[in-house]
Amino acid sequence: MAPSASSSDPTLEHLAHSVLQPGFEGTTAPDWVRRRVSEGLGSVVLFSRNIESIEQVARLTASLRAENPDLIVAIDEEAGDVTRLEAWTGSSRPGNLALGAVDDIDLTERVAHDIGRDLHAAGVSLNFAPSADVNSNPLNPVIGVRSFGSRTDLVSRHTAAWIRGLQSAGVAACAKHFPGHGDTVVDSHYGLPQIQGSAEEIALTALPPFIAATEAGVRAVMTAHLLAPAYDPDLPATLSPRILVDLLRGELGFDGLLVTDGIEMGAVTDRYGIDGATVRAVAGGVDAVCVGGESAGEETVDLLATALVKAVLDGTLPEERLAEASTRVRDFAAWSGERSRAVTAAGGDFGVGPGVDISLSMGAGQRAGTGRVTDIGLVAARRAVHVRHGAGTAALPLVGSPHVVELSPTMNLAVDGRTPWGVAQPLRDLRPGTTSIRLTEPELAHSTHLLEREALAPATGRALVVVVRDAARHRWMTDTLTRLLRSRPDALVVEMGVPSGDALGAAHLITHGATRVSGIAAAELLVGATG
Repeated sequence: MAPSASSSDPTLEHLAHSVLQPGFEGTTAPDWVRRRVSEGLGSVVLFSRNIESIEQVARLTASLRAENPDLIVAIDEEAGDVTRLEAWTGSSRPGNLALGAVDDIDLTERVAHDIGRDLHAAGVSLNFAPSADVNSNPLNPVIGVRSFGSRTDLVSRHTAAWIRGLQSAGVAACAKHFPGHGDTVVDSHYGLPQIQGSAEEIALTALPPFIAATEAGVRAVMTAHLLAPAYDPDLPATLSPRILVDLLRGELGFDGLLVTDGIEMGAVTDRYGIDGATVRAVAGGVDAVCVGGESAGEETVDLLATALVKAVLDGTLPEERLAEASTRVRDFAAWSGERSRAVTAAGGDFGVGPGVDISLSMGAGQRAGTGRVTDIGLVAARRAVHVRHGAGTAALPLVGSPHVVELSPTMNLAVDGRTPWGVAQPLRDLRPGTTSIRLTEPELAHSTHLLEREALAPATGRALVVVVRDAARHRWMTDTLTRLLRSRPDALVVEMGVPSGDALGAAHLITHGATRVSGIAAAELLVGATG
């Protein structure tokens, strides 16, 4: 039954604001954000557009917490290919696939702790990471290198290690994307993915990492905008009580904060609108609604808060459910605020588990956002590089300065397209005479002579290095690579995405990610430099 309250009921408005996690524009807090925080907004989300340096973010978050000391400040800092803190320089730590390739859970824990130290220093209290998705479909367009791998057991143990490492630095982890986004072929930014398989199959393949996350003490879980007919044939997981309440909270026993993936994503807004998706998500069991990746204005907060209040008034959303969600947000905020202050008082470390050597993660003066690299990040990236030798095992190290051809795909929206990546710049740092060209599918389609003119001709008499990123998912890229290798079978190939197939070229380097440190590690190996 709908409560008898007016549309301006301050209690309902406060509850509605408390469950929203909006983003905003700018590197300082807009007046409307500060005002909303003082009036009950429980969370904000930071994106790369809000970030210049750790010190600047720390000032930003301090100004917001002047309005509410326990404000939840969230960010999507997976490291690896998905970075917000280092979007302008490239990540100084490798991502999940690289860590899974090394398969050293102590290393994973140390890397995550190092990330947590930077986030804590910046005033962030909730990190939308790690990805606990098992990348069981190699054609997955949105997970890929964000996953620890394609094996459930490997993803489970590294998910738990990453959570322990991050949370030991005073920042709450958030396992995503429940119930698992690994076996999909549609990008949920644009459409509604669907995972096949019975409930039993999903329980064996996709759910164990989330169980491991819960056992590791993860404080938050992010929902996936996908359809899982084995559990609910009608509603996407973000909106489904069967998946969020019956499965996640009931069967798996998770009692922490439940957050949506970006609610403006096409998978849910195309069907329900951003306001309708928000109401249905909270009604379905979500506690906090993440928004603002694309819809970052005050009008969005007004729209969603009004929709929540109206839904309570017309009986679509029980007030008890909204109050329950608000309570979980408040409890999480109190926990994260207390823990963050405890880490500060302890000098930066709190509850570090056995096997975590903090000294390895603290290169003096080498912090994220400075354009340099952290010691532990480079160590991990070097260990993650694998080499497959082809026809010319004597191709390494390179003699002289090479010509580098980088084939660049269009990235999904989780990856900031402005983030630097590749091997050309690190090679130029090591071999100043290195030249390079970066080519895209439209450019190659526009010019039939581009490969010969820009790729092969400059490499005449010199070593040729071809860099690809998820080549197996892009037919144009594999076709281009084939053409290049037909003319230059002595070329060296660097794969910076998900690897597949046999060795290509004279030597085939696999970095398991396209981060800045992955490029450095590959360049070092190419020229025979020692770290």
